Amino acid sequence: MPGITGIDGLRAIAGGASQETWSFDAVDAVDAERRRPLILRRAPPGSAPPAEAIGLRTEARLLDQLAASGVPVPHVTGVLEPEDGLGEGYVMSRLAGEANPRRILGDDRYAGARARLARQCGEALARIHALDVERLPSLRAGGAHEDVAYYRQRHDTVGTPRPVFELALQWLKRRLPDSPARRTLVHGDFRNGNIMIDEKGLCGILDWEIAHLGDPMEDLGWMCVNSWRYGRELPVGGFGTREELFAGYEAAGGHVDRARVRFWEVLGTLKWGVICESMAVSWQRGDVRTVERAAVGRRASEAEIDLLCLIQEGDA
Repeated sequence: MPGITGIDGLRAIAGGASQETWSFDAVDAVDAERRRPLILRRAPPGSAPPAEAIGLRTEARLLDQLAASGVPVPHVTGVLEPEDGLGEGYVMSRLAGEANPRRILGDDRYAGARARLARQCGEALARIHALDVERLPSLRAGGAHEDVAYYRQRHDTVGTPRPVFELALQWLKRRLPDSPARRTLVHGDFRNGNIMIDEKGLCGILDWEIAHLGDPMEDLGWMCVNSWRYGRELPVGGFGTREELFAGYEAAGGHVDRARVRFWEVLGTLKWGVICESMAVSWQRGDVRTVERAAVGRRASEAEIDLLCLIQEGDA
């Protein structure tokens, strides 16, 4: 970046299981007191990207398009090149706000934001799903049929015997919905942990690495998965109700198909369980020996409990 001579305050931000995130300030060449708060997002050295990931270069291009459309995302300031010697990644602006789920749910300063956050998430998703996909970078297309088959294969490849996962896969196969009338941009990981808030509510949407074209109800169902409630009872990220999420979505021009949302909530729970067991295998093999991967890996059993509860409720 022109005028930048150095960096200060470089530190890794914990929480990223697939990608590394580094926070730092770029120091101005003329006035060292002038700083530009930035984030480096890059692939861990030696690791294979998730099979469904779009690649960080494509992710950077997508962020440019989203920002131009008014979606609250960080501004990309540069993409890493081979000669930089840092691997694959990009640099973006560091948004002011809070992304830590436990602070979002527990800090008194965000009480007002929590009261409106589920509706704001619904509104944001409706705007994302309304974008013209022809103007976006090339993204994979996916849907319920493809995802059930993919996570069946992924579980069979890396998983250990888990009867609950088998039960969930059969449950999902019997209830596969028809293809949606229109494929939209799907964030793919819209949840508490990938959103940023301030005292007014939602101010940023992060981590677009598995964005794709598909059923918009996927994002709504994923937002309701129990793992993103962090021990709280409210089904939308621990801070809101499904009714608030759906009302915001429909107020912003979207249409909610509640049965499809329910299907995607079950599939999302299975998906998270398979991701957890994949992380455990990656750690055991020594591919990426990070605390995050080990911690995520042990949570596959939590997904089993959630699946049993969801299937029982759905059948009842």
